[in-house]
Amino acid sequence: MGITLSERRANLAEIRIHKAGILTTVQDLGRFGFQQYGMPVSGAMDTYSLKFANSLVGNNLNEACLEITAIGPTIEFDSDTFIAICGADMQAQINGIDIEMYKTIEVKRGEVLSFKGLKKGFRTYFAIAGGIDVPMVMGSRSTYLRGKIGGFEGRALKNGDQLQLGMSTNKPQTKQISNEQIPEYKNSFTARIIPGPESTYFTVQALTDFLKSEFVLSNHSDRMGYRLKGKTIQHKTTSEIISSGIAFGTIQIPPNGEPIIMMADRQTTGGYPRIATIISSDLPYLSQLQAGDKIRFKEIRLVEAHELMREENLI
Repeated sequence: MGITLSERRANLAEIRIHKAGILTTVQDLGRFGFQQYGMPVSGAMDTYSLKFANSLVGNNLNEACLEITAIGPTIEFDSDTFIAICGADMQAQINGIDIEMYKTIEVKRGEVLSFKGLKKGFRTYFAIAGGIDVPMVMGSRSTYLRGKIGGFEGRALKNGDQLQLGMSTNKPQTKQISNEQIPEYKNSFTARIIPGPESTYFTVQALTDFLKSEFVLSNHSDRMGYRLKGKTIQHKTTSEIISSGIAFGTIQIPPNGEPIIMMADRQTTGGYPRIATIISSDLPYLSQLQAGDKIRFKEIRLVEAHELMREENLI
């Protein structure tokens, strides 16, 4: 007789979460193809870092990882394996000894991963050989927190959780990401944008203010959207539209004139004018900003955005 599913799962390796951190969730690249039914894409905020981490442990680039926000967890390994840490620098350690980021790290059974504290960026990505083995929901293992869907029981991790790992079939080939590829995170960022479908809903002065002003990321920001404080952007007449589709990076202007950038857990449609959309190449950097950081906008042509995507193998 063959091995039953329950027997197979019993033989899979696990990681134990001793301390969960402030917001640690299971994420992959997202849940695509269901927005017409009202289901958000979700997935990693910083897709670059998730892909880098997966590549370093021999995983498919879409394998489920842990997205760690602001404060890192404490994780114990119950088997020998490979891990990688990419994204924000939270000063990762194994058994109290510093380890390098953007590098394949071999860990042994019983060793413990921890983080001393945040230095740069805001979100880090933990990949492990075989990935995090949680159920697929609509083709994805990503966590949609508001809907309590996907990931580990549809929620952020808690102290004491045990996560099973997938079967690792590929030995890591890439040992380290080159310095030229490692992103640098700062407390201010200039995001390149393409004018939105409703950019004509704003006065010339409002559009000028939008491109010349510096905005500050509000405390009222999360995986659904970033709220910005700064110069208010005035509408010509109406501040509402018929609900229309919104993408990751869409910038809406609500009645109060304070921009909202739609992020990974955004709703599928919105009723505020879309003044612009941030290009895909800049979204991973945007995702590493935290409350109080500053952001500006720079308009580029659509053909330039496409060229950047080709250079970075995004299309």
